[in-house]
Amino acid sequence: MEFNRYHSPFGHEELMAKCRKIKHVALDMDGTIYLGSKLFPFTLGFLKDLEEMGIKYSFLTNNPTKSVADYLLKIEKLGIKATPEEMYTSSVAAIDYLRDKMPEARKLYVVGTPSMEEEFRNAGFELMPDDPGQKPDCLVVAFDTTLTYPKLCHASWLAAEGIPYIATNPDRVCPTDLKTVLVDCGSLCACIEHATGRRPDAVIGKPNPDMLSGICFREGLKPEEVAMCGDRIYTDVATARNAGSLGVLVLSGETTLETAMKSDPQPDITAESIAEFCELLKEARKE
Repeated sequence: MEFNRYHSPFGHEELMAKCRKIKHVALDMDGTIYLGSKLFPFTLGFLKDLEEMGIKYSFLTNNPTKSVADYLLKIEKLGIKATPEEMYTSSVAAIDYLRDKMPEARKLYVVGTPSMEEEFRNAGFELMPDDPGQKPDCLVVAFDTTLTYPKLCHASWLAAEGIPYIATNPDRVCPTDLKTVLVDCGSLCACIEHATGRRPDAVIGKPNPDMLSGICFREGLKPEEVAMCGDRIYTDVATARNAGSLGVLVLSGETTLETAMKSDPQPDITAESIAEFCELLKEARKE
């Protein structure tokens, strides 16, 4: 495909019509508005432009390592002020899932960070220890930067025992500006599967369309009035496709142009960054 700052499988007029409908932009975080601990130079301008166009936005992340409060503090330090209602993480989505689909589940074994564990405790759940004599109602596996070998072994044993098992997100790795590979939840689940033959009963977070349908419900919007913007085809763009929303792939994080070119179907928009997407939104409103 030809690529000059952005590409779309739609003709220009159809693309403008789709952009003109957008009333809310759901933003992935790491790889989209910042990378690791560094805010992209175009992020604050992008958010300001959205506000001036009357477009609301929210932050959606598959990374459950931080609580909503911790994420709000992180982005505030980067210069972004947001409310709890504008932040939706995969751990919050997992809590919502448990309340809706498994209301009887109160005791959990959580493979997650202390910040995530605290969020589950604050939601009213009891977290179980690494004790074979105390079986939980559900096993919850997440991206865990504090993972220990005994914790992974106990989670695998619970999976093998047939305990109900959910994962917060399918991501294989987490984007980073450091010279390392951050092994994410999807890879931990693959390890458990290789050891036990058991996959999660449910995978929460993107590409689950519930991450966007909640926005539509709260804001009174139609799916086509929401754009999902992120750096991954298999989570961000897939979420938009599953929800019937506009999917915007940015090349500022995990996905390379070469990978994007091979994607079938193509994202609705592939752009160098959210800055290029912003220009498309502006252009659509001028016509």
